[in-house]
Amino acid sequence: MMANMDEVEVVVAHSERATLRVGGVFVKIDADQTRIDVEVEAIAMAPIPTPEVLWRKPPALALAALPGTALGHLGEPSTASAAAWAAAGAAVRMLHDAPLPPWPGPSLDELASRLDGECEWLVANDVLPADLVTRNRALAETVLRPWIPVFIHGDLQVDHVFVDGDEVTGIVDWSEASQGDALFDIATLTLGHQEHVGDVVAGYGSDVDRDLIRAWWSLRSLTNVRWLAEHGYGSPEEFPEVAVLRSWS
Repeated sequence: MMANMDEVEVVVAHSERATLRVGGVFVKIDADQTRIDVEVEAIAMAPIPTPEVLWRKPPALALAALPGTALGHLGEPSTASAAAWAAAGAAVRMLHDAPLPPWPGPSLDELASRLDGECEWLVANDVLPADLVTRNRALAETVLRPWIPVFIHGDLQVDHVFVDGDEVTGIVDWSEASQGDALFDIATLTLGHQEHVGDVVAGYGSDVDRDLIRAWWSLRSLTNVRWLAEHGYGSPEEFPEVAVLRSWS
C-alpha cells in the first residue's frame, strides 16, 4: 500500500507559466527561461528574506515555501496589522537601497508604447468606457518622467509579501525584478489597499509623492486588464484593477 502523499495544489496556471505546490515545495514551470534566470539572480541579490532555491532544471524551478501568510489579497480587505504593512514598507526600502541589478527595466518609451496600445485595445473592443480610459490614461502618463533607478521587485503584489504577525518572512515571485522607479513597487503593493499607503510609507521611512503612486495604480491597472482577460481570469467588470480605475471617476 502506498504511503499518503501531500496533495498537488495548482497555485497559478495559464499559457505562459504554472506554479504547483506540494507540501513545502513550490515548483514553477515557465515557457520563458529568461524570467527564471531573473528570478534566480534576483533572489541571490536581494537583501531581504526570499524563498530558498532548492533546484533548477529547465523549464522548472523549485523553491521552498515561506513561513507565514500573505499580507493580503487584491480585491479583499487585508486582515494584517498596520505594523505588518509598515514592516513591508521597511523591507521595500531595504531592497531599494541595495545595489542595482545589472539588467535594466522597461524604458520610458516602452512604458508609453504599452500604455498607448492597451488603452487603444480597451476602447476599440468596448472593454471599458472611453471616458474612463481617457481619465485614467491622463493620470497614468504623469509617471512617464525621469527617475533615479533602484532595485525593484517589479511585481510586488500584496499576495507576494508573506508575514508572520508583524514581521515580514519573505517576498516571492522575482521574475520581473529590474532597475526601475521606487514608486512603482510601493504602488503595486498598495494597489486596491489605499488605506494602507500611510502604513507602508511610515515603514519605508521617507516622504513619497502620493499623486504618482495613484498614477502608477492607473497605469498598472490599464495595462493589466487585457492580459487578465486573455488568460482566463474572468470578466473585466469583476477585476479589482477595474474597480481601482472606476474609483477615480
